Amino acid sequence: MSVDLAGFLGVVLVAYVVPGPDFLVVVRSATEHPAKGRAAALGAQTGLCVHMLAAAVGLSVVATRSPMVYEAIKLAGAAYLLYLGVRAVLAARRAARERKADGGGGDGSDHWSHGPAGTPAEESGHAPSRWRSGFTQGLLTNVLNPKAALFFLSILPQFVDGGGSMTRQIFFLGILDILIGVAYWFALVVVAARLRSLLARPTIRHRWELTTGWLFIVIGISVAAVA
Repeated sequence: MSVDLAGFLGVVLVAYVVPGPDFLVVVRSATEHPAKGRAAALGAQTGLCVHMLAAAVGLSVVATRSPMVYEAIKLAGAAYLLYLGVRAVLAARRAARERKADGGGGDGSDHWSHGPAGTPAEESGHAPSRWRSGFTQGLLTNVLNPKAALFFLSILPQFVDGGGSMTRQIFFLGILDILIGVAYWFALVVVAARLRSLLARPTIRHRWELTTGWLFIVIGISVAAVA
């Protein structure tokens, strides 16, 4: 088996560095709790495993050649991103109203400790539910991302040796991609987790929630617009 590793690694690194929906999910989760950030990262990479398996057995070919199936995947992904965005924006506004009702807020420790209802923040929640929430968000974000399917279907084959088994090579490159992603996301989680004390301040937390929420909404609308 002979693959163009140099070219492939270059494409993979660029793909991870350019922020996308999975980037937002991992970073948001990590600033809420490092464990949730790691769970979101593993969920995102598990989503890529789904696409890798689909590409290897040819299911992605069926999806991309069937306009209705492909459009359904795109719309489902757009709807989920919109859901995450709207939830974050509403939660930020709800938290702001609660701070005003409490008399303006203090140092933000109370807001961080219990978090507004409906937010991804689960600082006071049990570890299993926090892990499950992060993993599910990461998983659905990538499973419902048709660009991930197209990456495995159209990009990976460009780096395989036509004389060997394409399925085996796609698995090899796919696993390499996923392992690189795990290392990248875990490093990102460490950086984002260090910002937790900064984001615990009510004003900064409010702006962070609004910004990331609207980014999810914009990405979701852009995905739906081209569907």
